[in-house]
Amino acid sequence: MKQIFKTSAMMMAMAAMTIGTSSCSKDENNNNGTQEDAASLAVVEQFVDHTVNPTYTTLAAKAEQLASQLTALKSNPTQSALNDACETFLAAREAWEKSEAFLYGAAGDFGIDPHIDSWPLDEDAFNTLMGSSDMIAALEGEEGDVVAGERLGNALLGFHGIEYILFRDGHSRNVGDISADQWTYVAAVAGDLRNRCYQLEVGWMGDAAPAAHIEKLDDIELQYTVSSTDHSYGDNMKNAGNAGSTFATRKAALMTMVQGCIDIADEVGTSKIGAAHTGEDPTYIESPYSQKSIIDFHNNIISIQNVYMGGVEGQRDENKSLHTYVKNIDAALDTRVQEAIGEALSKIDAMPAPFVNNISAAANGAAMEACATLSDILSEVVEKIRNE
Repeated sequence: MKQIFKTSAMMMAMAAMTIGTSSCSKDENNNNGTQEDAASLAVVEQFVDHTVNPTYTTLAAKAEQLASQLTALKSNPTQSALNDACETFLAAREAWEKSEAFLYGAAGDFGIDPHIDSWPLDEDAFNTLMGSSDMIAALEGEEGDVVAGERLGNALLGFHGIEYILFRDGHSRNVGDISADQWTYVAAVAGDLRNRCYQLEVGWMGDAAPAAHIEKLDDIELQYTVSSTDHSYGDNMKNAGNAGSTFATRKAALMTMVQGCIDIADEVGTSKIGAAHTGEDPTYIESPYSQKSIIDFHNNIISIQNVYMGGVEGQRDENKSLHTYVKNIDAALDTRVQEAIGEALSKIDAMPAPFVNNISAAANGAAMEACATLSDILSEVVEKIRNE
């Protein structure tokens, strides 16, 4: 399952605190009140407002739409409506994959990543569930979304539980092949997915998130603020270096941003591609039913690009980006980062699709190498920022 390959939220938080503590005195002595400190604040604010927030806003909206579509399909299943739901699923999936360079914060603290994105689906557990009239009745109830989130394990939840019902061999399933109990299951799981995507959105945006999303989380008692505070994760990061923030310095916030990129570059290469390609685990294939694995990998690298270059498409400001920040420290290193991002995208796009049918292809190894190179160069960026 995916969480085997993940850096735990606790380790990530401890690393951020260590970074902040180790660099605190130098940052306070040299950077506070300087132009460099203002530049780092601009990078952090741009990241929160124009990378994280729009990504999670899109994700929450698409997950909400998907939950509504699947609830409607439960009572009136038609092929046309199923096809539309599949398109919504893929749009939500795209937004999620473009968020994986920042799986710290709410995603890590609340265990949302493994909760909504573990694979492979446990088919034995699924078959057992389908044979349990009591569990199906519970999922059918008014609070089926809560029941799903609390009683089904990660291997039956999230994107891949939904994908298993909606897709086969890269296409929408025949609507007649989906049973009434399966519609009950998938509608409940989609409701839980929606709730967790709200948790990400509200967790970072706080009161700026839609009031209805905040109300839903309050109703089902899902936490969304930084532990022991009433701060959003966005405000916590923007307040880096000040009292009340978990980031001791702004430098710590910048390094966490880069570390998130390192983690997903490494995961794409060593786990998402490498586990199956090397034979370590041929069943460890993301999105096998929709056959969109390579698109997932591509969007993971786009998530790195968005973080590094200063925003999602249409909201990017390179003047307030890690790219410009690093360029001002070491222009050659910045060039290498941008080239490595481009190379990783190129090598992933050259992989033969679908990945599930081509796990042994030589092009997969080239993509793994490109991801490893990107991870290594980003590690140099962390050290450059640390020592600046």
